[in-house]
Amino acid sequence: MTAELLALDRTHGARRAAPEAVRAVEAVAGHPCPPSASGPDGAALAELFQVAAWILFDAERHGLSQRLGRRALALCRDLPEEERSLELLVLSVLSMQQAHLGRPDESLRISSSVLARGDLPARVAALFHVREARAHAQLGRRRDALRSLGAARELCADGPSAQDPPWAWWFDRAELDGHHGLVLADLGDADGAASLLHAAVESGDGPAYRSLFAADLARVLVRAGAWRDADTWLSALAETAPRMGSVRALNSLGRALGTVERGRRVPRGLRDTARDLTGLLGREIPPRDR
Repeated sequence: MTAELLALDRTHGARRAAPEAVRAVEAVAGHPCPPSASGPDGAALAELFQVAAWILFDAERHGLSQRLGRRALALCRDLPEEERSLELLVLSVLSMQQAHLGRPDESLRISSSVLARGDLPARVAALFHVREARAHAQLGRRRDALRSLGAARELCADGPSAQDPPWAWWFDRAELDGHHGLVLADLGDADGAASLLHAAVESGDGPAYRSLFAADLARVLVRAGAWRDADTWLSALAETAPRMGSVRALNSLGRALGTVERGRRVPRGLRDTARDLTGLLGREIPPRDR
């Protein structure tokens, strides 16, 4: 069940995968002989809850996502030491979710507590430095945010290693560039943010949720008043936006379009582009999927 959810999410994103994730969790809970959390099925159950929590986070269904994340975390902590690396993935999603929901203090508490362990594989440590950087940036701590980003870059310099857990495969250069760009956007560096987000988008194929970087690039350009670049980018998104599988991405794009439509001194051409794209999304994507 977990493998099927992962494949669906990677290819089509949370819009398609979220209903299946809910059904999978309900099927496990309602089974006449549910897997035992304390038995040999505990690791598989924790992984299912973690994957479902991640998908529901990207679908902006945060209440259920957080409940499943906490259940996964509790299961992980009862596993043998050699099977507990999944706990770090659960914590990384919970930290990112807190930042997404505007709770940087809680996000920072989670990421800093993990980094304090000191025995992390390099790529995992880099991931939590990125989470730490985003929280620092949201709190207005520019120096701390840049220091955390520098640490993440240094840890990733040598590429993947044999010590990295299997689940860390997705934390690659494109992922680092994208999150680096989001941190710079929070710090008010629109040019730096746009450059890194563009690099993340242009890096090639990746999981469906990475459409978030394309949507956030539009939001950064609009907020910076880079009207010509924003018009070019939004026009380019007209073909791909209806297929965005990430609800977070659709919401970010919607905020960018709303800023254009409500803004003052916005060129008429850009306003028309935003209106056309808004209408396209309205026709192509049911409200329940946004």
